[in-house]
Amino acid sequence: MQQNEPTFGQTFSNAQLSKLLGIPEQYMDTRYPIQEVETGLPVIIVPLISLHAVKKVRIEKEHYYRLIEQTNAKGILVFSPETYHEENDLNVRDFADYYGIPEDPATRSSNGCLAAYLVKYRYLGTDRIDVRVEQGYEIGRSSLLFLRAFQKKINQRLGWRKG
Repeated sequence: MQQNEPTFGQTFSNAQLSKLLGIPEQYMDTRYPIQEVETGLPVIIVPLISLHAVKKVRIEKEHYYRLIEQTNAKGILVFSPETYHEENDLNVRDFADYYGIPEDPATRSSNGCLAAYLVKYRYLGTDRIDVRVEQGYEIGRSSLLFLRAFQKKINQRLGWRKG
């Protein structure tokens, strides 16, 4: 699936999302922002520190609906670098109750946003990714998605143009 160019929206505090996700703030990876990202359908990306943290997420609907009243994004994607299977790179859960999907087992649109996020913040130490993402384990529908993305380098100030 080809994604649109990403746009990065508002950021959120750990306190806001910890209540919504029903987990302690210390489960969040504070090295990276919690941020709205859009490559078509916007989603809020939340980096967590461990697979244990991902497993503990339970959406608190009151907090969820209160937050999405103020955002373009109606879905929330949490992820961790710890996985069920060592050949995979990330574990993901995606929640979109607003759309009638309490938890999605394999979300191409949200994973496209995640790919942009990983590249922008050099989460894996580079501005290129080629990763295996597992999703759907907590709802008994394990899925595997492959993300490949890179940061375009366009120097508009120097007037570079391909031609």
